[in-house]
This record gives sequence, C-alpha cells and structure tokens, in this order.
Amino acid sequence: MEAPSNRRDDPRALRYIVDHLPPGTTVKRQLLISNRTDEARRIDVYAAAASVRGSEFTFGEGRASNELTSWITLDTSTVEVEAWGEARVLATVAVPAAASRGERYGVIWASATSAPRAGGEVIQIHRVGVRMYLDVGPGGEPVSDFSIGELRPARSPAGEPSVTAQVTNTGGRAIDLTGSVTLSDGPAGSRAGPFQVGQGITLPPGGSGQVIARLPAALPNGPWKIEVKLESGLVKRSISAQIEFPDAGQVGKRGNVISRMTSGWTVTAAVAGLLLLAGLAVLVRRSRQSRRPPTGRPRERVPAGR
Repeated sequence: MEAPSNRRDDPRALRYIVDHLPPGTTVKRQLLISNRTDEARRIDVYAAAASVRGSEFTFGEGRASNELTSWITLDTSTVEVEAWGEARVLATVAVPAAASRGERYGVIWASATSAPRAGGEVIQIHRVGVRMYLDVGPGGEPVSDFSIGELRPARSPAGEPSVTAQVTNTGGRAIDLTGSVTLSDGPAGSRAGPFQVGQGITLPPGGSGQVIARLPAALPNGPWKIEVKLESGLVKRSISAQIEFPDAGQVGKRGNVISRMTSGWTVTAAVAGLLLLAGLAVLVRRSRQSRRPPTGRPRERVPAGR
C-alpha cells in the first residue's frame, strides 16, 4: 500500500517493495490482504527467501529464510479476514549497520490452508505475495538500465509466428521486463498489434535473457517493420527492425536494426555531457586568447644613450 516518495511514478514500486537503503536504516511498509471468497479465512503472513536465477524471480520452498528475511518483522503472523473483507499488515525492515553492499530478494506471503477432506491425505495451500527488491549500500542508488539486442523471428511447427528479443541488464539493479510488439509496413501496407510480450522475465545485474512475443498464426511472412518496446519501472527501451517470418517449424534470419530509442534519463545525460564539452571548449578558447600577444605594430625600442 506504500512506496517511497521518489518512486510514486514507478509501477514496480507500486506493485512490489523496491527500495535502496543505507546500512542502519529502518523502514515500514503496509500491505493489504483481501479475501475475495464467500467464507471467512484465517491467513498466515510471513517473510520468506527468494532469488533471481537465470531469467526468473525464484521463490524459496515453504518458509525458507535468507539474510533479508532476518531483517523483516511483521506486526502479526495471522489475521482473520471476513468474507469479502480486508486486513492490513505492517512490515518493518531494519537493515543492520554492518550490512554489506548489494541487492537482496525476498517475498512476504499471505497463505491460506484448505480444510482437510474426509479420508483425504492432500492439504492445499494457497498463497499470494509481494516481492521485495532491497538494495543496500552507502550513497545513491545504482542506476537501472538494460539494452535490447538481437531480434529473431520464428514459426512453430503448427505455424504460429513469434519474435524473440535478447535483453541484457546493463544496470546495477534487477529488472522485471514487460512490453509489446507492433508490426507495420507489411504486405499491402498492413499493420498488426500491439502484442504483449510474455511476462515473468527478471534479470539480475549483468544478466541476459530472452523475451518472447507470440503472434496470430494468420500473419503472412512479410517482410515487416517491427517495433519492440520494453520497460522495467521507469526505464524504457525500444528497437525497430526489418524482419521476415520463416515457414512453419523454422527460425528466421536476424532482424536488420533500423533504430534504437533510449529512455529520458539517458538523453538528459547525453545532453548534459554535450553542454559540459561545449563549456570546456569555451574555457579553453578564452584561455588561449588571454595568452595571445597583442596585435598591431610592436613599439620600437630606443637604445640607451640616444
């Protein structure tokens, strides 16, 4: 229910607990638990371990713990929620003063256990949770960024087209990728999309992975102009290329890149860099002018004694 004031426009911070904290800092976050059933529910609430492996945010088994979970306390471990009711839970995160630099991952679960059936041996546990991405270290937060690389069209044996985009996390924080694919300039000037890329792709700093957009089987092979737009929080990237889908069961040629677009903060940094270079050039020019000898005819020196 809460996000840091500097992340109010960040969709990730409104969905997950995403923060950067110096060692020795304590923060509190409220979570809302909603019962969307016709029966009252007893909900267990607890923090558990998580990690980012490959290109997935992976949850630990059961109530597995890690360093981050040892920093978390909840104001209650169980809540009774009436049918179609709600309850609030307060989580406190206390980062030790001696905590080392780096990003930690976890999840705060709300878990409900089904009533056992007569003669049954299987108990169902239903749980939903809020992910945690907590970066620790002195000074400012590491920059979040990523780049889009190769685009590769393909068709499944059943004839369904898809596009795979290679993505690399070039920043210092984990990223969760969402986005869309749009096709234009196709046969007879046709257009298609936007189509959503498959979600659930999380990349750690320095990690690489693939996002895939699956498209309608009726799409002709092309050629097409494709625009891929991806984002993670406030960081947005896009790439345009020329592609052509192959026949069923084949992988097509890599797309020929037409253009790449960067996010606003990158453009701002580039403009600031150009302004800085321009300012330095002016200072150098003025410095050279101040050392240049005066123009005009030099004054004649009169020998002593004349």
